[in-house]
Formats: sequence, structure tokens, C-alpha cells
Amino acid sequence: MDDLKIRTTLHSDIDELLKLQKRVYPAIDPWQRDHLEEQLTMFPDGQLMAEMDGRVVGCASSLVILWNEWSDEHTWQDITAKGTFSTHNPQGLTLYGAEVFVDPEMRGLQIGHFLYEGRRQLCKTLNLRRIIACGRLPGYLPYSKDMTAEQYAKKVLWGDLTDPVLSFQLREDFRYCGIMKDYLPQDEESCGQAALIVWINPDYDPLRPTALQSALPSSN
Repeated sequence: MDDLKIRTTLHSDIDELLKLQKRVYPAIDPWQRDHLEEQLTMFPDGQLMAEMDGRVVGCASSLVILWNEWSDEHTWQDITAKGTFSTHNPQGLTLYGAEVFVDPEMRGLQIGHFLYEGRRQLCKTLNLRRIIACGRLPGYLPYSKDMTAEQYAKKVLWGDLTDPVLSFQLREDFRYCGIMKDYLPQDEESCGQAALIVWINPDYDPLRPTALQSALPSSN
């Protein structure tokens, strides 16, 4: 799409992002301005936005973590430090996808795909091992009385059901790894649960440090 631009988020974008998030998630508490300011301070390269004709139409936020510290069940609040990203760790090998959303009026235009591609390119540029995220399951609620979230996710994997988020993530070459319970309790559509997913960077070079590690001050 010639008129779509994926770029790093600027402080001047915050007002528009807050307005857009309220429209995308009317039932979920939105970010606070100071949270977005802190995200940009902690890891500016990890905050991406989609712009079309000068209008903000989506965003993707991420941080770098030591995955071993979070490989057990965790919540969104814990791993993102309540959205401040103070858990960002330049020593880590994992790009953690904290949030992606697209303007409801612009869905179907592959904006989500290009935001995911922006993340993949960032992962490769930084020489990180993988991208991990916990995706919402917005199609789960109608099935929640008949099956667990794990059973629902398996049916999506098998093609018996379609979920607006997980089905998209599978098409984006992410692998499903399991369910995170109580990941985002206020997400009623997902019954508070999320699908743990991973994308492995095919270009990762374990013999050289990541770009973030290389930029750290020398201990000598």
C-alpha cells in the first residue's frame, strides 16, 4: 500500500493514539499519557505506528525481555510493568509484543500485517532470537461454557473455528504455544485469557551480541 507508512512512534502522536485506542477497546481501560511517554523513553525503537494519509490508523508496541524470567504464566500488567515498560531489558533476546491495534474503520487493508512485518524487521535488525506475544481470543466468549480456552485454541489451529486474532497470528507465521490464564482480566471477550505465540527469527546469529547489548556501556 503506497499510502501506508510504518514508522516509529513520536511523542506528538500520543494524543491520536489515545483517541484511537478508546475506539478500538471501548470496554478495556486505555493507556495513560504518562505510560506512553515512558514507553517511548524506555525503548523508542520498539514503538511502531501505522500512518495513512497523515492519519494514525494503528500501532504496535513492544519491549525486550529476558524470556526465562517470564516463561511461566504471567499477566500483561506484570510483564509490561502496568504499561510503563520499565521491565525492558537490553540484555534480553526476546522482543515481547505488548500491544497491536488497528483503526476499526480501516480493517481489511492489511495494516495489521504491515505492523507485524515492522516488528519482524525490528527483531532481525536488533539480532534478537524471537518475538513472543500473548494475543487476545476475542471469539472465545460464545464458546466459553462448552470448552476451555485451550480447547478453543486447538479448534482454531485445526481450522474448525476462526478467531479474529489467533487466526491472523497463525497466518503471520507465529506458532501457538499455550494459554495464559488471567492475562488480561478485564478482557471480557477473551474471558481474561490469551494465546501465547512465538515467531523465531531465521536470521538470528548467536555468535554476535544483539544491537542493544552492543550499545550498553562497557564494564571495563
